[in-house]
Amino acid sequence: MQFYSRYESPFGEITIAADEEGIIGLWFKDQKYFGRGLSKDAIEQETDVILEAKKWLDTYFAGKKPDFMPKLHMVGTEFQLAVWKALQAIPYGSTTTYGELAKQVKTESGAVSPRAVGSAVGHNPILLFVPCHRVIGKNGEMTGYAAGVERKIKLLELEKHGL
Repeated sequence: MQFYSRYESPFGEITIAADEEGIIGLWFKDQKYFGRGLSKDAIEQETDVILEAKKWLDTYFAGKKPDFMPKLHMVGTEFQLAVWKALQAIPYGSTTTYGELAKQVKTESGAVSPRAVGSAVGHNPILLFVPCHRVIGKNGEMTGYAAGVERKIKLLELEKHGL
């Protein structure tokens, strides 16, 4: 069974989705791939993990680094899961590039292209908890973000300076 709830953030409405195992999605209302993986039969209900996610978001949007993480249930290909795990290792307030991230992701076939990593980053269904906004272009460019580059910039500013 899947559940969802809405959250009003300073940067727009967010939908949080969960199943019995953990958070499966966090999307800004107007973002690309909104609701991907969310069942039409999902029930609007605040479960314990969704309430914990909202507490995390309250702390985050207050300009503080949360010291806890709600349980996540990431669903994707083996490659996507490897990239999303690497995203979680990017420290709060820091950034990395797609190229640097590609060097960290190991596959059986060896080297991974930054473009392949970019595709996996772009399909991350759990924004903020899996901080894909912390990945930038090789020359510091603010490149694509499913929730919009303007929002990406605001999130990075929030992590560096607070609101």
